Amino acid sequence: MSNQQTTPEAPRRTFLKGAAAAGAATLAFPMVAKAQGPITMRWQSTWPQKDIFHEYALDFAKKVNDMTGGDLKIDVLPAGAVVPAFGLLDAVSKGTLDGGHGVLVYHYGKQTALALWGSSPAYGMDANMLLSWHKYGGGKQLLNKLYASIGANVVSFPYGPMATQPLGWFKKVITKPDDFKGLKYRTVGISIDLFTGLGAAVNALPGAEIVPAIDRGLLDAAEFNNATSDRILGFADVSKICMLQSYHQNAEQFEITFNKTKFDALPDKMKAIIEHAVEAASADMSWKAIDRYSKDYIELQTKDKVRFYKTPDSILQRQLQIFDEVLVKKSADNPMFKEISESQKAFAARAVKWDLDTNVGRRMAYNHYFAKPAAKKS
Repeated sequence: MSNQQTTPEAPRRTFLKGAAAAGAATLAFPMVAKAQGPITMRWQSTWPQKDIFHEYALDFAKKVNDMTGGDLKIDVLPAGAVVPAFGLLDAVSKGTLDGGHGVLVYHYGKQTALALWGSSPAYGMDANMLLSWHKYGGGKQLLNKLYASIGANVVSFPYGPMATQPLGWFKKVITKPDDFKGLKYRTVGISIDLFTGLGAAVNALPGAEIVPAIDRGLLDAAEFNNATSDRILGFADVSKICMLQSYHQNAEQFEITFNKTKFDALPDKMKAIIEHAVEAASADMSWKAIDRYSKDYIELQTKDKVRFYKTPDSILQRQLQIFDEVLVKKSADNPMFKEISESQKAFAARAVKWDLDTNVGRRMAYNHYFAKPAAKKS
């Protein structure tokens, strides 16, 4: 038996040695914090649930949801679920909604220059060129400046180039500019000024309200966007004449918006995913549009018995002349309008020339492969 006695200090030294070892282990293997749950965002589109435009909103949300592995979950409601279509900007800015899917022209009443993202002839640019101007020609900085000037607490991502929109649906074929005089017509944005200049009585309505207004006689004619949306919304039920090609909205695109406070609070990795998802959705939307719109263009003719006509050049030329007049007036009244339009014009001067000089026309090749040969004379 040892003569060494255990003192009260021994257990204390033993405890301290154990605590020190535990501390070292903690430094070597830091405790993993408990993971937080997924971030959920409530969104609204400006489109009816049945429209392909709402489908595009859902497509974007799914891309983000998938790419973040569910760490960010965007739920998209249709127009009117929380606010009316034209109330989206205010709702997102105030945080009533975390984000939304629409078009910049729907905010025309807040600042007329917003409509320059798609509701004008765009100096001959198509929608993809206008998106190029936005990303590489200074448009993004101008849009941020514009939103700041009206106190909009949003982060905006224009995306999704649209095809040239039809002149519209009519009760009879439009053959000359004077045919618009007194016509009760639906459009939005700067197009309001264009068609007012043609003599029409213009009423700005969101997509879901157009066909019921025609059906009740509140409108004589209207434009919306494309063969698929127009077919889904029921235009062929109230009209059998559609005029194709117009300068009023030949370069429009969609807009994805986030509440800025909510977006800024996201981790940098998540912000990067969103930005890349916007561009992925932009390409996917344009490919889907070609497939779906071309199918419904045929269906409208074969099943719905709609007759399509090309808009006469005299009307197209008059649209350009009226826009010149609108441009002068709005530029004098609105410095932002002038700054944005001048930036677009400078970009278009080189981009459109390059496009026209470089890309071969498709009409000759189409006629070569698909046009019916002329009947031989006996």
